[in-house]
Amino acid sequence: MTATTAGGSPTATLPSWRDGATKHAILEFVQRAINEVPIEDRVAVFDNDGTLWCEKPMPIQLDFILRRFVEMAETDPSLRARQPWKAAYEQDFGWLGSVLTDHYAGDDRKAGVFTAGLLTAYDGITVEDFEARSAQFLRETKHPTLGREYLRCAYTPMVDLLQYLSTNGFTNYIASGGGRDFMRPISDEVYGIPRERVIGSTVALAYRSDEHGGTIIHKAEADYLDDGPQKPVRIWSRAGRRPLLAAGNSNGDIAMLDFTRHADKPFFRLLVLHDDEAREFGYTEGAEEALKEAQRSGWTVVSMRDDWSRVF
Repeated sequence: MTATTAGGSPTATLPSWRDGATKHAILEFVQRAINEVPIEDRVAVFDNDGTLWCEKPMPIQLDFILRRFVEMAETDPSLRARQPWKAAYEQDFGWLGSVLTDHYAGDDRKAGVFTAGLLTAYDGITVEDFEARSAQFLRETKHPTLGREYLRCAYTPMVDLLQYLSTNGFTNYIASGGGRDFMRPISDEVYGIPRERVIGSTVALAYRSDEHGGTIIHKAEADYLDDGPQKPVRIWSRAGRRPLLAAGNSNGDIAMLDFTRHADKPFFRLLVLHDDEAREFGYTEGAEEALKEAQRSGWTVVSMRDDWSRVF
């Protein structure tokens, strides 16, 4: 099966997707969108962690933050007895892993403790310095079990899908619970998504004047967490449109996928299922409600094991 671009010329199908019902459904949806939806309304949104790149054994940005916590604890030994610095310094991955697990189960006590520490981690740093640190980390640090640089932990089939949508007139956005300014330095290079189309969580920022035209600095205050019901709000604020396609992998993506519903246009909701222990990881923790909703609402569940001919 092939699809055509907005101008009518053939395009390559998704090369790293196995031929089957999921791939056919994507191609048929894109063809309908080409035929029925003006190009300016073809908007697609994607979660990042666990949807576009690997999030186990911990989200990539969490590794970045934990290394900063360790630096802080080495400078100030009193932090070693306080969470979250204690868990980072002692490599207590059980406590750290439970932060997200408890969050998706509705218990945010540990998340509150972790966030309080996170807000102090880069207090006062300029956005330029933060971006330089993020970019260096992603390019030079290797995944702890996959043995590849974090920058090479994006899922090849999802990159294929992003490229395929873009070729066929879609405007792609990232809508992630991860940090907006952490993803921006590499979003175009890895995904073909320019930095201005990255929607994500952020701390509060402030302008500081100087003789060089001023700069923006991080403050030790929360701005917003782009997760759950906040995702549709932020998508609308930035894109000004209800998406035609949304892709996620967790309970935090339910509202975003639900928002991708139209009465008069084709739409597509895609949920990535991590069921490939051999090539990546196998888990459903944090996605239990999303999988139930996928069954109730007819979302397309993507099996990494069965639908992808390769992962990385």
